[in-house]
Amino acid sequence: MPAAASGLRPARLGSSAGRGAALSRDAARRSGRGLPRLRASAAILADAINLGPNRMAEASAGVTARQIGWCRQFHAHDPAFKAGVARIIDAQLVHPYARIWGDGATSSSDGQFFPAAGRAGKRSDVNTHYSSGPGGKFYTWVSDQHGHYHILPIGVTESEAAYVLDGIYGHASQLDITEHYVDTGGATDHVFALFAVLGRRLVPRLRNLKDWSLYAFASSEPDTLLRQHIGGRIDERAIREAWDEVLRIGLSIEDREVAPSVVLKKLAALPKTNLLFKALREIGRIERTLFMIEWYSSPALRARCRAGLNKGEAGHKLTRAVFFHERGEIRDASFESQAFRASALNLVVSAIILWNTVYLSRAVDQPRAEGHDLPDAILRHVSPQIWEHINLTGTYDWNRQDLPPSGAFRPLRRTATNVPAAA
Repeated sequence: MPAAASGLRPARLGSSAGRGAALSRDAARRSGRGLPRLRASAAILADAINLGPNRMAEASAGVTARQIGWCRQFHAHDPAFKAGVARIIDAQLVHPYARIWGDGATSSSDGQFFPAAGRAGKRSDVNTHYSSGPGGKFYTWVSDQHGHYHILPIGVTESEAAYVLDGIYGHASQLDITEHYVDTGGATDHVFALFAVLGRRLVPRLRNLKDWSLYAFASSEPDTLLRQHIGGRIDERAIREAWDEVLRIGLSIEDREVAPSVVLKKLAALPKTNLLFKALREIGRIERTLFMIEWYSSPALRARCRAGLNKGEAGHKLTRAVFFHERGEIRDASFESQAFRASALNLVVSAIILWNTVYLSRAVDQPRAEGHDLPDAILRHVSPQIWEHINLTGTYDWNRQDLPPSGAFRPLRRTATNVPAAA
């Protein structure tokens, strides 16, 4: 980001093809001028740091509020943001250094609370779990390589479980998520069922595990030690009778014909006697029972889940640091405006993570070339979700000419004295 103290190059919305998708050539021709990339970056950054176009123009050199507003109107929308994030995530996916964190096959998701004020405060709900005041949540999906590949604003009182699959099927990158980690709020029997039908695995960190019941088939006789934990028997008939409809729902989600959250919300509205509701519930109970048995017996599974969720928690700290203006409050009343603000935030955060990955790689390669032993087992604990070296405040100079050319790197900082080796 071209802040005065850092000079970090800003995120770009995409290639010329991506810009063409976001802004037609006819619109650019009617405007009488093209839209420079740095002015587009100013518009993105204005929303990502929660500053807004007018105040961004006041804090900038080389761009006006009218230019920022023009970019926001014609150049920035959901498909463009999604394409931009996808390009960054794909670059992270193939970067050799990112492989020390994972191969892009697992991810986690979690909601982050932001207080609401102004018009948004009047229209937002209150959830005392987070705050005594109104607010909203940005629900974010983070890959095992720390990439923030999707974000969605949701109501502060809404169940996160309904949205868990939306990010996995809503992004445009090359990620293929096979295992996904969530907290207790992201797990229901219906979510377990849809993950199984879609050939993916849900791994929740269940709170109060002793209060969750196991389920057995009617023909089985559980061991004496397990019998007290059996909460009921599986209704196999419901699964058989609704199996074709279950597969139809799975194909509709896989083909992106319907959002998973739409399916789950409609299921929640059905009576419990509905055959499809019962079939998916029974499938989910089977999957959850198998998962709980493995969770009890597999320290490796618990460790993977904890590591995946910790990456999401680190992402919350980064997004909070970037989204700092207006005291970090959501002030947009409409869902569309909040989604626009969240998408810009996710794009900038993703760009910071990729930037850090590239320069962490160079910072490691140099001492390795000098003969120092830096094992990947230790380096994987160094997260790219850091921001202390990036100055997001000050005057944003969009006319600077001292940026390195495309494909070139900035020189690494070298300490004045060598750090003594650990004993």
